[in-house]
Amino acid sequence: MHQAVVTTVAFAVLPFVTAEISWDEAYAKARAAVAKISISEQVGLATGQGRGTCVGNNNPVDSISYRSLCLNDGPLGVSRATAATAFTPSIHAASTWDRELVRQRSQFHGEEAKALGVQVLLGPVAGPIGKIPEAGRNWEAWGSDPYLNGVHSAIAIQEMQRTGVQACIKHYIGNEQELNRTTMSSNIDDRTMHEVYLWPYYDAVRAGATSVMCSYNKLDGVWACENDHILNKLLKTELGFPGYVMSDWGAHHTTVLSANSGLDMSMPGSAYNSSSTLWGAKLERAIRCGKVKKERVTDMALRILAGYYKTGQDGGYPSVDFTRDVQSNHGENVRKTARDGTVLLKNEGNILPLKSPKSIAVVGSGATTAGAVGMGGGSGAARYPYFNAPIDAIREKAATSGGEVAQSETDDPESGASAAKDKDAVFVFLTSFGTEGRDRSSALEPDDKGYDLVQAVAEVSENIIVVVHAVGPIILTPILKLPSVKAIVWGGLPSQESGNALVDVVWGDVNPSGKLVFTIAKDAADYNTKSLPTDDDFSEGLYIDYRHFDREGIEPEYEFGFGLSYTEFKYSDIQISSQARSGPAGGKISPGGQRDLWDEVAKVTARITNAGKVAGAEAAQLYITLPESTDTPRQLRGFDKVFLNPDASATVTFSLLRRDLSIWNAEDQVWTIPKGKIVVNVGASSRDLRLEGVINVA
Repeated sequence: MHQAVVTTVAFAVLPFVTAEISWDEAYAKARAAVAKISISEQVGLATGQGRGTCVGNNNPVDSISYRSLCLNDGPLGVSRATAATAFTPSIHAASTWDRELVRQRSQFHGEEAKALGVQVLLGPVAGPIGKIPEAGRNWEAWGSDPYLNGVHSAIAIQEMQRTGVQACIKHYIGNEQELNRTTMSSNIDDRTMHEVYLWPYYDAVRAGATSVMCSYNKLDGVWACENDHILNKLLKTELGFPGYVMSDWGAHHTTVLSANSGLDMSMPGSAYNSSSTLWGAKLERAIRCGKVKKERVTDMALRILAGYYKTGQDGGYPSVDFTRDVQSNHGENVRKTARDGTVLLKNEGNILPLKSPKSIAVVGSGATTAGAVGMGGGSGAARYPYFNAPIDAIREKAATSGGEVAQSETDDPESGASAAKDKDAVFVFLTSFGTEGRDRSSALEPDDKGYDLVQAVAEVSENIIVVVHAVGPIILTPILKLPSVKAIVWGGLPSQESGNALVDVVWGDVNPSGKLVFTIAKDAADYNTKSLPTDDDFSEGLYIDYRHFDREGIEPEYEFGFGLSYTEFKYSDIQISSQARSGPAGGKISPGGQRDLWDEVAKVTARITNAGKVAGAEAAQLYITLPESTDTPRQLRGFDKVFLNPDASATVTFSLLRRDLSIWNAEDQVWTIPKGKIVVNVGASSRDLRLEGVINVA
């Protein structure tokens, strides 16, 4: 197993605390506090003091009773805690297409962080957006679509901050690969920047995020953490971001340029990647020399303190103690999210759900505690407080109906074939691990010669169920060619409830309802992006993942949004009401941003009916196609998940905002709805489009 397992006993029940105040109220308190402190103390607020119990801390200011902030990873759990929940990674949570599960996950995550004394959680992750399928950190974000990333990032931010914990959305911006991430430049044209990579940050700012982390890479040759264009112009002015920008750990390179370009907090300070901190005393000297204005440092302090006051951290916040047991009943959310994010890709002959087989084989190290993949690696990972291995859950479930389970714990083909011979059903586990600091192979093959393992088992068994636990897409074509492979279950990254979630789905206690949040290609060469050893000019523009496959007419193995069920859903009765008018958005939100980007301009409804014999949930998806003259791909602009009993129907509703129907006009620097026919499709995936309507924009 790729993360340590920690054994725990008792748990504490945590209250849900609503702590946030408005930005105006927070700034009023911040101004009053800043008026009482010196320039040296303001610099201290902006300067990290190195790693300690937390992964980062700034400096305390006793005169205003401000304690040092505790900043800590991460996006799926509190990384240094010994008895906290390891929630499902974001990419798996997104695969549920269930806003309520994501909301609950984020609430519980915030409650645990607060109970441990963490004030700033370094998450959620909206970048990498997932344009490169082998990128090592894609699993930390929400899949390969900016709309999906924006929706879930906003939910995570709102729920974390309602508990009193500051959210820090990252990695801003263009950090799409791990290869040479600290030296390469991401050169992104203005339209692509707005419509793809900046898109989730609009949602984050609107959701009230107190902080943003700038990334390691350069943008057009200038480091992200000292880039005036992306920090001051785009983030703080155009988006109107009132919070503070902190550096990624070691992404800070200069004293003066970074300060003047919009960086507000240097992390972690001390001797990290430098002989001494770039701010602190050096920043004070730059102020005295007139290279950095006092007003700029006061602005840093105001932004940092406003986030602190906005989340109510100035009153009775818990002390830092990473040994507290804060799990409560949060493992229930992990199990629900893990199972509802499991995607059934193939189910030939309805082999699933299983019908109480008497003999079962479990093959592959991925079924064991030692070899399982439930999350990726690096700073985005967390410790498991416990780990429910697939083999243990399968043994327990099989025993309820008198089934016997044989196991091959390794990835040795001969051993796997021996265990599988003459068994009623055979599970073969494949894995693909990914981590911060390196990208996966661009061949996108499973780890440990997984193809060979499945091939060997296929020679002795006719009823194989392949289970994949992977951080991102792998090529399944060699496996699908084998007639013995009757089912493929994309187990994704289920975290600590791996085995229970799998058993819930394959035995039919829960009808699978997960859907892919990236495209699985037939061949790795079908993708149009890859990690580069040089700078990346983002020449693919808007056409990443399913958008690229659609434009080029490439048939994927499994498309974005795909997922099977044990029942059948029918779509009908699309209805569209629209007030959309062509032209730019107008109106400003102080200190920046376009107010009516968030106005609803159209509403779409459709009828979903469960036409099968099993209760289940369906994630209906809405895609729009703008007029051909805009050179814009068909793209996701809504989703709604409903649970239905057999023969029952429900209405799904999609609200389309002005931004959803707009393109970025780089010449005029404004979002605008184009004139002409906008096609609206509702369906079960990006390729399975069941209904169509039109919005005519005058």
